[in-house]
Amino acid sequence: MTAAPTLPTVSIVVPAYNEEQTIRSCVEAALAQTVAAHEVIVVDNRSTDRTAEIVRELQTSNPDAPLRLLRQFDEQGLVPTRNLGLDSATGEVIGRIDADSVLEPTWVAEVQKAFVDPTVAAATGPVLYYDMPLRRFGLRADDTLRRAMLRLAREYHFVFGSNMALRATAWQAIRDEVCRDEEDLFHEDIDISVHLYDAGLKAVYVPTMVTGMSARRVEESPRDYVSYVGRFDRTYTHHDVRNRALRAPAWVFLAVYPIAKGLRWGHQELAARRADAAAD
Repeated sequence: MTAAPTLPTVSIVVPAYNEEQTIRSCVEAALAQTVAAHEVIVVDNRSTDRTAEIVRELQTSNPDAPLRLLRQFDEQGLVPTRNLGLDSATGEVIGRIDADSVLEPTWVAEVQKAFVDPTVAAATGPVLYYDMPLRRFGLRADDTLRRAMLRLAREYHFVFGSNMALRATAWQAIRDEVCRDEEDLFHEDIDISVHLYDAGLKAVYVPTMVTGMSARRVEESPRDYVSYVGRFDRTYTHHDVRNRALRAPAWVFLAVYPIAKGLRWGHQELAARRADAAAD
């Protein structure tokens, strides 16, 4: 009789800067998994709001939870904050999500299943925009887009910063190679993807590894949004990656911006009206 495979331990790292509006939901979802995470690490990067205070409140109300709060106050920026969290994690696999990510309850279990395969170095999955209408339809659309990108990119697989996991040994292999990006010009998750690929490390797409995230990005001005989308091209150009198919997501993001902005505005208006009605 074949023994059941040993499931790896999973740490979850959450870089955070002034995220008092979202950090509670993010951490609560990370703690409310069907299979418990080895640890949940929030790395506070010079927050001036209640981000750290809320995490400490959650530590007090969940005294047995493996919830850690770290401070990265040496410099402002996502990359050094992310790096401290990944370096501090003690799990065999390190999940990395954003402070507005709300993990589906089975996320840790699905990550464990993906990493039973010893050849898998990294994994990523689709997202559900929880503050938009037609959320489940949006999840299917996101999944469809990512599958199409995998077919176009062939052997190159990218990982998505709001929903990704790395084997700890893979992180150590690329730790000194990832870009510091002091000028904040790149997509740090694309940068990780490039370095994983260059190191010959396998990244996989796991459609059941689902997280919710906010669509708040579409609230930005058109100019700021275009600059954000431009990070795709700047990152690939910096690394001399010439596969034109990998630039397709940038065009998709630009195309859906006006539609998504309208849907989000309508969703917020409806929510406000319902709140006013409930208060009357």
